[in-house]
Amino acid sequence: MDEKQEPGKVNGITRRGFIAAASALAMASTTGGWLRSASAAGSIELPRLPYPENALEPVISAKTIGFHYGKHHQGYVTNANKLIAGTDLQDMPLEKIVQATAGKADKAGIFNNAAQVWNHTFYWKSLSPKGGGKPPAALLKKMEASFGSLDSCLKELASAAATQFGSGWAWLVQAGDALKVVKTPNAENPMTQGMKPLLTIDVWEHAYYLDYQNRRPDYVAAVLDKLVNWEFAAENFAKA
Repeated sequence: MDEKQEPGKVNGITRRGFIAAASALAMASTTGGWLRSASAAGSIELPRLPYPENALEPVISAKTIGFHYGKHHQGYVTNANKLIAGTDLQDMPLEKIVQATAGKADKAGIFNNAAQVWNHTFYWKSLSPKGGGKPPAALLKKMEASFGSLDSCLKELASAAATQFGSGWAWLVQAGDALKVVKTPNAENPMTQGMKPLLTIDVWEHAYYLDYQNRRPDYVAAVLDKLVNWEFAAENFAKA
């Protein structure tokens, strides 16, 4: 269940209302409706999706993408811009804002919203309509050295995503000379702990509930089988 939600509710509405609202949103949006560059008044912008809303079907529906990207991701952008307005953070790059506010109780609101903007942007890039399969050779070699095999790495990612209690993320990261799988709660990001993210899986309920209800492991398995973007992970690995 997402952080601070009442049982049976998502963002203050019942699950039935949540699903109905998402359906209405999908019906109302025209093709590519969420793909335009959308920015709130402020330094943090909502980037374009890397693909059309329906490109990840049948694993993730256009309905879910419309609600997840167009409402949740946009909401974090709007809130973050409101919170940094008039502060010394206003003109910082997003990653610097996340790093500067991590672990600071008096900046928790800024961190939560800014980190969620960063995390979601990274998540969209971690998925691809042509995903799955084997990683590029250099990344695969490092994965085999760190985990023993690609299958072992996938099992660790699936386990981390499925067992993250409540809302959060599962990550493949580079930590020093090795690759690791870690999970973080809520808006937390491994880069604030000195690790370099290579890819992520969003396990907040809004990422999968319309399509999978409470079957989070099924969502995770489908993402790893069909959508995980190893090319993006390899690019991040090459830059490490």
